[in-house]
Amino acid sequence: MANTMTLIASSTVGSGGTSSIDFTSIPSTYTDLQLMLSARGASTALYANIKLNNSSSAIYSLRTIYGDGSAAASQNDSGATYFERFLMVSSAYTANTFSNGMLYIPNYAGSNNKSVMFDSVNENNATAAQSFMVAGLWASTAAINQITLTPNTGNFAQYSTAYLYGVKNA
Repeated sequence: MANTMTLIASSTVGSGGTSSIDFTSIPSTYTDLQLMLSARGASTALYANIKLNNSSSAIYSLRTIYGDGSAAASQNDSGATYFERFLMVSSAYTANTFSNGMLYIPNYAGSNNKSVMFDSVNENNATAAQSFMVAGLWASTAAINQITLTPNTGNFAQYSTAYLYGVKNA
């Protein structure tokens, strides 16, 4: 079986930045979802937080492994109200650099709890470049029809981009 990817929607942040990137009315006609993000914070933001279906319930849990070139560590979180640690380049980092990340959600329209995985890296031509890998669980049986990304502080900077793809088993 071949997998096919179809662009569902995309977003490019314009002049002045934006406080969120929101994908709504996601159709349930695909097997999986994949979101690609290239982002920079307009302030000291280091993470893009992820909410599904605009849910603020404490039903998000995640396991993270991360490193910065000199050390590695891991962390577990449960009972959160969003997924965190989708890395972003801060405005304090090297000018004109952006983070890159990918979020994958298998069986997003199914009637079971939703597992997710995302990995992200940021770039800084000095210190503090990082890489994060996250496995998460959204403890909801609802089909995912909305994904919202918000910086942990401030705005997404101009030229940040996000692309949402539907993945279908052909």
